[in-house]
Amino acid sequence: MVNKIKELVDNIEKIIIGKRQSIELIVAAMLAEGHVLIEDVPGVGKTRLVSAMANSCDAKFGRLQMTPDIMPTDVTGFTLIDTVTHNSEFRKGAVFLQLFIGR
Repeated sequence: MVNKIKELVDNIEKIIIGKRQSIELIVAAMLAEGHVLIEDVPGVGKTRLVSAMANSCDAKFGRLQMTPDIMPTDVTGFTLIDTVTHNSEFRKGAVFLQLFIGR
């Protein structure tokens, strides 16, 4: 198990160079089934880090641009009623991914 974790960190570090401690902390949070809030100035590779992690873990990754017109249902999803069949259908929002970035 330890070798797999080291492989994961090493694989991500091939893409994100010089941020090993941050990578290790994010992997630790992922293994603990926790959440991570990554804050930094624009252009330092936050999206690339999460994308590299998703690719390394074969996980789904997405991001949502936070604009003034965004609705809560854009994030959480919503239930749609089909007017013909009267059946309800849940449409998943952006947070129904393993790795998510809200910008």
